[in-house]
Amino acid sequence: MTTQVSTASVLLVGNPNVGKSTLFNHLTGARQKVVNAPGTTVSLAEGSWRAGSTDVSLVDLPGTYSLIARSPDEQVAADAVDDPSHDLAVVVLDATALSRSLYVLGQVARAGRPVVAAISMVDLAEARGLRPDLDALAAALGVPVVEVNGRTGAGTGLLAATVAQALRTPPRVAGIERRDHDHELGDELAHAQQLFDWIEGVADATLTSVETRETVSDRIDRVLLNPWAGVPAFLAVIWAVFQLTTAVAAPLMDGAAAVVDGPVTSTAEWLLGAVQAPAWLESFAIGGLVAGVGAVVSFIPLMAIMFACVSALESCGYLARVAIVADRAMRAIGLDGRAMLPLIVGFGCNVPALSATAVLPHARQRLLTGLMVPLTTCTARLTVYLLLAQTFFPDSAGSVVFGMYLLSIVLVVAFGLAARRTALRDVRPEPLIIALPDYQWPHLRTLGLGVWTRVVSFVRKAGSVIMVAVAVLWVLQAIPVRGGHDLADVPVQDSVYGATATAIAPALAPMGLDDWHIAASLVSGIAAKEVTVGALAQSYALEDPGSEPSASLGEQVRATVEQTSGGAVGAAGLAFMVFVLGYLPCMATLAEQRRLYGWRWTAGSAAAQLAMTFALATAVFQVGRLL
Repeated sequence: MTTQVSTASVLLVGNPNVGKSTLFNHLTGARQKVVNAPGTTVSLAEGSWRAGSTDVSLVDLPGTYSLIARSPDEQVAADAVDDPSHDLAVVVLDATALSRSLYVLGQVARAGRPVVAAISMVDLAEARGLRPDLDALAAALGVPVVEVNGRTGAGTGLLAATVAQALRTPPRVAGIERRDHDHELGDELAHAQQLFDWIEGVADATLTSVETRETVSDRIDRVLLNPWAGVPAFLAVIWAVFQLTTAVAAPLMDGAAAVVDGPVTSTAEWLLGAVQAPAWLESFAIGGLVAGVGAVVSFIPLMAIMFACVSALESCGYLARVAIVADRAMRAIGLDGRAMLPLIVGFGCNVPALSATAVLPHARQRLLTGLMVPLTTCTARLTVYLLLAQTFFPDSAGSVVFGMYLLSIVLVVAFGLAARRTALRDVRPEPLIIALPDYQWPHLRTLGLGVWTRVVSFVRKAGSVIMVAVAVLWVLQAIPVRGGHDLADVPVQDSVYGATATAIAPALAPMGLDDWHIAASLVSGIAAKEVTVGALAQSYALEDPGSEPSASLGEQVRATVEQTSGGAVGAAGLAFMVFVLGYLPCMATLAEQRRLYGWRWTAGSAAAQLAMTFALATAVFQVGRLL
C-alpha cells in the first residue's frame, strides 16, 4: 500500500566533478541556502524543489568517492544517507567513469535508501567513444535512470516526474544486500567483494566496448599537466584573476562606496534633519550605520567577481589540473595541490580567499588553509607598506616591499607547519586521487545562481559582523573621556578610542613603537587594513591625507619613531611593517572566518597569529637596533 507524499526530503549524492552541484543549482534556482551540517564546519546546500505535486527539500551532499568515511565531509555524507528522515537519494552517475559512480550508488543501496539514478556527462562520454545503454543500465540496477544535463537543464522535467513516482513507490537497487551494522570483519570483506562483482556485472551489461578516441581535453592536458608549461599557465590564470579585481572590481567598489557616501548619505542626512534628530544621533547614523553599510556594499563587487572566477575555473575543469601541478609544493605543509588557489587569491584579498577554500575536499584541510590565508599579504596592506617603506627606506623602498611579500610566504608556511604540529595534528597529506573532468564551458545561469547564493550568504553573515564593528569604532571615537567635549564632537586623542590607543601603546615598546598615534592606526587597521594610513593622518590632524601624504605624514611618522625607538629608526620602521603584515586580520576576514569555522577557531587563530607576529616584530627591532 502506498501513500501520497506532500513533502519530502531528498538527498543528492555523487562523486566530485560529476555535475551534481550544477544540477542542484538548476533544480532549486535561487531557492537555496548554505548551512553547516550539525556539529561540523562542513557546508551543505539546501534548496526547495517541486517534483510533481510534492514539495521537496533537496540536500546537496559533499562530493565523495566512498561512504566509508575517512574525512568529516565523507562522514557527513555517510550520516545523511543513513538518516531515516530522508525519503530518497538521487545518485548522480558520471557516464565517463560509470564504475566509479556505481561504487557510491551501491553503498547508498546497502544503507537501505531508495534510489533514483541521474546520469550526467553522456555527451562527454560519447566524445570519448563511449555510449552507455541507459535501458540496460536501468534493467541491471532495478531503479529508474534519467539522463540529465545540469548545465542546460535537459532531463530535469523527467527527473522531477521520476522522483515524484519514486516517493510514492520507493525503488530499491537490485542485487545489493542491505548492510547489517552488527557484521563481522569477514562479512564486511564478503560484502565488499559482492559490491565489486555487482559493479563489474552492471558495467558489462551497460557499456559497449568501443575504441576510445583522443579528445580536445586530452590534447590540452598534454600541455597544462606538463610542469614546464603548467606552472606558467597557472600563474597566467592567477594574474588574469588579479587583473579582474583591479581593472573591474576596484572601480565597481569605488562606485558602490560613492553611492553610499553620496546619495545614501545625503538622503539619510535630509531625513534626520527633517525629524530634527540630535547631533549625536545624526553622527551615529552617518558615521556608524551608513558607514557600516558602505563597508559591506563596497565588498560585494569584489566577492562576486572572485566567486565567479573560482566557480568558472572549477566548473570548466581547470581547478583539478591546478591541484596536480601544485601538489608537490603543497605537501610540505600537509595539504594537497588544491590548497594553492585560495592561498594565491589571498594575495589579492583574504575574504574571497577564505571562500575559495571550498575547492578542498576535506573540512580539516579547509580549516588549516583558512587559518593560513590571513598571513597572505593582501593588496590593502600594500598602501601601508608603500608609505612606511618610503618613509623609512626611501632609497630601497621597492626592495623592502618585495621583501614583505617574501616574508608573507615564509609566515604562511611557518604558521601551517605550527598548526599541523599542535591543534591540527590530524591533518595529513594524502595521495592526490582526483578525477580529471573533461573541459567544458561553464553554464552562465548556473554560474550566476551560485555566485548569487554565496554573495547573499556573505552579506547576511559576515556583513552583519562588519557593520557592528564599524558602529563600535564610531562609538569609541564619539565618547569623550577628557577635555569637556560633547558627545560625537571630540578630538580623537580625547575620545575612548584615543584613550584606548594610549593604553595600548606601551605594549608596542618592545618594537620601538610606543606611541598612541601608531597604536590608534593599528587598532583602526583591524576594521580594514587600508584604513591604517587614514587613521595615522587623522591622529596627526592632517586635513587632506589624499594629496601628497608621504611628505608631511611621512615626516611626522618618522619623527615619532625617532623618539620611540631611541634613534633606531630603520629597525623600528621595519618592525612596524612586519607587525602590519600579520598582527590581526581585518574585520571582514574575521567575520568570514567566524562564518566558516566558528568563533573558537577564529579567536584562537587570531591570538596565535598576533603572538607570532609580535614576537617576530620584536626580534626584528631588538636585533636591528644592535646592528
